[in-house]
Amino acid sequence: MKKYTITLIAFATISLIFGQEVTLSVPNSSDSRVITTGLPFMLISPDARSASMGDMGVATSVDGFSQQYNPAKYAFSEAKQGIGLSYTPYLTRLVNDISLSYLTYFNRINEYSAFSASFKYFTLGEIVLTQDATSPGVAVKPNEFAVDAAYALKLSDQFSMAVALRYMRSALRLQETDPNANPGSTFGADITGYYQSEEEAYSDFNGRWRLGFAIQNLGPRFKYDDGGQEVFQPTNLRLGAGFDFIFDEYSKLAVSAEVSKYLVPTPPILGDKLVFTDVDGNGEYNPEDEDFQTEEQLAASGNQNDPSDDVILEGKDTDVSFLSGVFQSFGDAPGGFSEELREFTWALGAEYTYQDSFAFRAGYFNESDDKGARKFFALGAGFKYTTINVDLSYLFSASKIQSPLENTLRFSLTFNFGAGEYDEY
Repeated sequence: MKKYTITLIAFATISLIFGQEVTLSVPNSSDSRVITTGLPFMLISPDARSASMGDMGVATSVDGFSQQYNPAKYAFSEAKQGIGLSYTPYLTRLVNDISLSYLTYFNRINEYSAFSASFKYFTLGEIVLTQDATSPGVAVKPNEFAVDAAYALKLSDQFSMAVALRYMRSALRLQETDPNANPGSTFGADITGYYQSEEEAYSDFNGRWRLGFAIQNLGPRFKYDDGGQEVFQPTNLRLGAGFDFIFDEYSKLAVSAEVSKYLVPTPPILGDKLVFTDVDGNGEYNPEDEDFQTEEQLAASGNQNDPSDDVILEGKDTDVSFLSGVFQSFGDAPGGFSEELREFTWALGAEYTYQDSFAFRAGYFNESDDKGARKFFALGAGFKYTTINVDLSYLFSASKIQSPLENTLRFSLTFNFGAGEYDEY
């Protein structure tokens, strides 16, 4: 967060007539260039496989948890059906009951299409509210959840697309503390695509290309309660690519890369509006000038940094529709093109599999320091026994800002039915 001292950055015009009113904009020290949205739990990786590869999944090979990143991949599943279960502890260094749970199901209907659905549940655990030291406590459990369904269709032998529809509900505001609080809810949609090439022969190995894209959580702004301010959904763009090095019938190395970006407006640089009457006409404040509100006067009156008094110094207004926000997000950063590039996160991941039974994974995720500073390495492993896949992952933070998932062991299970019913390779 960038902090500013009370320095005059800009003013409208120099007074040309006696007694002209002059407005000056002073940067607001509470401004943040980090993009924030509602329902941020929607972008937490729920499964161990994607987490161990740097929180990626838009262009990795199909698995039971593809619903989170790219349901279009289900049209390439070799299994007829699958069920995925995962559990992710959160902020384990502080508490032991904050967690993210995820349940997903897919069914490949025929050679060209597939249906899938999922349920995602985030809980803040049990919180005991008390009025004083002697009154009995009231236990509450704030939570958020999302339920969605998707349909995937092959448009060619190598390319498929999918559309997902989603309902999201957040009950973080408690009626025990605010009688007027109501859960916030909204609807969203995903549009995704996936390309998987045929296996090609190279000099020392065979190979296969993978490409994917996803526009996620595309939907209207919403409020957490009736009197609250409208916020954007975590609308997100993902682009990914990967290549499979197929050494023989037993071993394969898959490498993948992914970039992502929020499709919501960047917060502008704001200033507090100060007004005075320019008695001497020089366009600058002097003790003779009237009605000038100093920083101390603003603080004493409680009006300092009042949002109603904020003016935009650099950037664009963020009070726009979600669709306008999508297009605006590519060119509204106050720092120009260089800042727009810093709003992209990127990840690299690799997965080595042997006999389609054992997998070892590693990944790295990077976010710019002034956009959230999330940076971490991840490791993981997977084991397959008959129709059951077991996956584990572990995260190591590489940033000065500690990750809420640091030193957390994530666990997921996948049950595949009708394995080998479809031949895609």
